Amino acid sequence: MMLVFTNACSRKVSFQNSTIVPAAEGSVKLKKDFNNNYEIKIFLANLAEPERLGPRKGHYVVWMESNNNYIKNIGQINTSTGFISSKLKASFETVTAVKPTRIYITAEDDPGVQYPGSQVVLTTGRL
Repeated sequence: MMLVFTNACSRKVSFQNSTIVPAAEGSVKLKKDFNNNYEIKIFLANLAEPERLGPRKGHYVVWMESNNNYIKNIGQINTSTGFISSKLKASFETVTAVKPTRIYITAEDDPGVQYPGSQVVLTTGRL
C-alpha cells in the first residue's frame, strides 16, 4: 500500500508574480505516474490575451527546464473568457518522461518556436 501512495504523490507549486501581466496567477501540479512519467497540469487565472501585451504577441508557450539546462517547448496555452466572469482563465496538461526542474510561460509570435523569447510572463522557482 505504501508503494501506491509514493507513486501517486503530487506537488503543487505557485507561479511567481509577473511584471508583464501583474494580475496573472496560477499553479503547476507535478505528479509522477505509475510509468515513471511526469504529469504536468497548469491552472491560470487573470491571464490577459497575448494580443494585449506590449509588444503585442500571438501565443503563450509553456517551457520545461530540466537538469543540465535542457529547455523544451512543451506546448501552447489557449485562453478563454469565462461565461459569467470577466476573468481570463486557462489550463494546460501534458506528460513528459523527463523530470522538470522549472516551468515557465513566454509570450511568442509563433507557438512552434524552439527557443524561448525574452518576454517571460510567468515562472516557477526550482521544482
